[in-house]
Amino acid sequence: KEKAQTVKKALDPDNVNFPQGLSLIVENIDNKLVFNFENEDDMKKLIGTVDEVLAHVQVALKVIE
Repeated sequence: KEKAQTVKKALDPDNVNFPQGLSLIVENIDNKLVFNFENEDDMKKLIGTVDEVLAHVQVALKVIE
């Protein structure tokens, strides 16, 4: 549970000033992080954002392990 919460907290600064038309909600449900992306516009922006967030998750996991 602590690992999921730590990763969630590490992502909080990235969840500010998101590109217009995109939003992200990260929830810790049963010790699992659930990412809810919403996109109103460009799919390329969404794909790039998902890729960036997953890269940040990977870095956070390496740091805490």
